[in-house]
Amino acid sequence: MTTISATPFLSTAPATRHSSTRLRMTTRGRRVLLIVAAAPIAIALVLTFLSGGAALASRDAGAAAGTFETLTVATGDTLWAIAEEIAPTADPRDVVDALIRFNSLDGAVVAAGQTLAIPAEYSAAP
Repeated sequence: MTTISATPFLSTAPATRHSSTRLRMTTRGRRVLLIVAAAPIAIALVLTFLSGGAALASRDAGAAAGTFETLTVATGDTLWAIAEEIAPTADPRDVVDALIRFNSLDGAVVAAGQTLAIPAEYSAAP
């Protein structure tokens, strides 16, 4: 019978420890990281500034003083009923559209007590 002997392997190289590598940021690296992080915010601010100004400006001169009358909305009034009242011979759809544009309304809903400006073309009607 043969005998097999096992001896531990002894290495002559020194044992190495696996240490975690630390990330070191240089000044240049910090600047690059700051620019990369700040670029989307800067671009968004510039786009907001450039595109937002057009929404505020209007080329319309506006109505001259004395070219319109005002009407106070009563309870239960609608723009359609007001349009039929101020311009009985005109198409109510056109009058409602003119009222919405002239008063810069968001929609066709009005509230009681709200003051509407009536364009001069319709204010002369009885």
